[in-house]
Amino acid sequence: MEAIVADPARALIASDFDGTLAAIVPEPADARGYPGAARALAALARTVGTVAIITGRPAGDAVTLGGFGDVGGLIVLGHYGAERWQDGQIAAAPEPDGVAAVRAILPGTLAAAGAADGTRIEDKGTALAVHTRQAADPQGELERLREPVESLAASNGLGVEPGRFVLEIRPDGTDKGAALRQLARERGATSVLFCGDDLGDLAAFAAIRELRAEGMPGCAVASRSPETPQVATAADLVVDGPAGVVELLSTLADLSSRPAE
Repeated sequence: MEAIVADPARALIASDFDGTLAAIVPEPADARGYPGAARALAALARTVGTVAIITGRPAGDAVTLGGFGDVGGLIVLGHYGAERWQDGQIAAAPEPDGVAAVRAILPGTLAAAGAADGTRIEDKGTALAVHTRQAADPQGELERLREPVESLAASNGLGVEPGRFVLEIRPDGTDKGAALRQLARERGATSVLFCGDDLGDLAAFAAIRELRAEGMPGCAVASRSPETPQVATAADLVVDGPAGVVELLSTLADLSSRPAE
């Protein structure tokens, strides 16, 4: 925190979207930026060198749902870094090999496995997600479907990342940690902070530990959730859900904008 405030122009402050800058909701399309999130990001961007969102969603979806389109200087990395929104423009990598095949087969795989009512597929373009949040037994259904989903992914050269009542099918080696490290290198960051709440954010926490071992001050912040207590265990700082994240970012924006003493 001291490093960020001492030299905000070379700091990188990044965050996940769902569960961190937005509350978790049953339907992903119903998510909205938490009250004050856009204002906090805009205030940060006026003094901090790099303000970013790193999400598994398409970058444009996070911008639209969050209400972040007018946040000047914001960088949004979607699909774990495979897609980038900046200054209103989106640049995307080609669809990974295997995703089209899985897209065609996945509904039949879930049907053959007897997927429970409430199980649904989210097509993210470069990834596919199987959600069980609306099933009668979300965690039990997630565990029951893990093997057939992992088998389908592996047969098409893809991996599976579990999350909060979700199994996400995407290329191995594509994660928030790699995206965070790449962005830190690109932007010449000398300090880094990342906020997250889900299992997919643990890769970013690991990247912060690696960067810290290399000499860069870093802080991993957990947006507390009873569904993923292991994220809080892995964090350096724990705040109370999206409300706590917005309060933290607002405080950092205020401290970073004060003249050096």
